[in-house]
Amino acid sequence: MTEVKKDRREFLRLSLMGGAGVALSAMGMPASSYARIMGANDRVNVGVVGFSDRFRQALMPCFMNNHKELNFDIVAVSDIWNRRRDEGKAILEKQLGHSVQTCVNNDELYKIKDLDAVMIATADFQHAFHTTEAVNNKKDVYCEKPFAETMADARMALKAVKASGRVFQVGTQRRSGPSYHSAAKFIQDGKFGPITMVEMTWNVNQPGRWRRPDLTGTIKESDVDWQRFLCTRPKDSWDPRKYLEFRLFWPYSSGIFGQWMTHQIDTVHWFSGLKHPRSAVANGGIYQWKDGRSNADTLTAVFDYGPENDPATGFQVVYSSRFHNSAGGTKELYYSNGGMIDMSTNKISPTGGLREREAKEMGMKANLLPDMDISISAAAVEAGANTGGDDTTNAHVRNWMECVRKQDVKTNAPIEAAYSHSIALIMGTAAYRTGLKATFDETKQDVIVGGKVFTL
Repeated sequence: MTEVKKDRREFLRLSLMGGAGVALSAMGMPASSYARIMGANDRVNVGVVGFSDRFRQALMPCFMNNHKELNFDIVAVSDIWNRRRDEGKAILEKQLGHSVQTCVNNDELYKIKDLDAVMIATADFQHAFHTTEAVNNKKDVYCEKPFAETMADARMALKAVKASGRVFQVGTQRRSGPSYHSAAKFIQDGKFGPITMVEMTWNVNQPGRWRRPDLTGTIKESDVDWQRFLCTRPKDSWDPRKYLEFRLFWPYSSGIFGQWMTHQIDTVHWFSGLKHPRSAVANGGIYQWKDGRSNADTLTAVFDYGPENDPATGFQVVYSSRFHNSAGGTKELYYSNGGMIDMSTNKISPTGGLREREAKEMGMKANLLPDMDISISAAAVEAGANTGGDDTTNAHVRNWMECVRKQDVKTNAPIEAAYSHSIALIMGTAAYRTGLKATFDETKQDVIVGGKVFTL
C-alpha cells in the first residue's frame, strides 16, 4: 500500500518511527503538508472569536446544523467582555452538551492545544486584524464581513492569509446562494450581454438599527478590555456607545457601506470578474436619526466599473440606502441592452430591452432576453436586512466546514473576494467623507482622493 492511501494516523505513526520530518508521500507531498489533511474521524476543534449577536443568531445555528455530520466541535469562546464570555459559555454548553473553555482574549485562545479553526464575529474594524492573528497561529478562519475598513488592514490580512495557506471564508453568503450561482453563470457564459448598469438598494425604517440603549446604560469600562478593543484604531477614551454601537461611529465602522453594501457590491465583482471600481462618488447624511451617531442614515454612491486600460468600456453601479423609510426594500437589478436580472425575484426578463421598433429605426435587430426563472433551489438568498441563519448562510458555513475538512482553500468566498469588497467600501467611504471622487492606485494598492492616500 502506498503512503498516500494510508489514513492520516497511520501515516503520522510511520513518519515518526522513521524520523520522517522530510518524508514524501507517493504524490511527492511533504509530510508536513500531508499531516494537515484531516481524516473522516478527526474532529475539527473550533474557537469562537467574539460571542456577538451575529454569531449567536446566525452562525451558531448554522454550525449546529452541520457539526455532527462533519465532526466539528466548539471548544472555546474568546470575548473581551465578561458578559459575553459568560453568555457564550452557558449557551454553547447547553447546545453542545459539554464544557466550553472561556478566554479573556485571543492570546489565551491560541494557547489551547489542538485548536484547529476559528469563527470570527467581532466588530467590523477588527475583522482583518483578527484574521491575521488567526492565520499566523495556523488556524483556518470563517470571518464575518466587512473584511476591512482601511487599506492598511486589508493589505495586512491579504498577505497573511495567502502566506499561511489556511482555509479562509468571508461571510458574504450570497456566494453560496444557488440563484446567485445561476445568475453568475448566465452572465459569464455571455447570455446576458455586457452589463451596462446595476442598481442596488437597501432600505429599512428602523430607529433601533445598530442601537443598544439598554446595554450602553449598564456596561462599565472594567467589564471589557477597552485598549484591546481599539485594536488598529487610534487611542480613544472609553465610550460605551462606541463599544456596543460601533456601526454608528467612524472609524469603528463605515456603517451602511460596510454592513450592507458589502453583500451587494460583492456580487458585482463576482458576476463581472472585475476586482474593484475605477472610481466612486458619494453623498448622504444624518437626516432623520439625530442620536449622536457619526455615520450616515442615508447614503447614495455611484461607482464606475471597467477595465483600467479601456475607459470607454464598463458600466455604472448606483447604490442607495436609507434607515428612515423602507419603501423599495432590498433590490439588486442588473441591466444589459437586452433586459434585466432581478435578484430579489430571481427572474431574468426582457424588461427594458431593445425592441424591434426602436432597433429598426437604426438598422439594428431587436435584442430581448428570454423570460426565465433562475431560482434553482428553495434555498434562495434571504435578501432582507435581517440576513440571519437562513438557508444561504447555512450553505455558506457548511461550505467553509467542508473546505476545512478537505483542507481546500477554494472556498465560495475566498480571501480575494474579501479584499475586493474592502476596496469598494473604502472607496465609497473616502468619497463620502471627503466629498471628492475616489480612485484606486493599482500599483500601491491605495485609495486616492484629491491626489492623496485616504487614511483614518
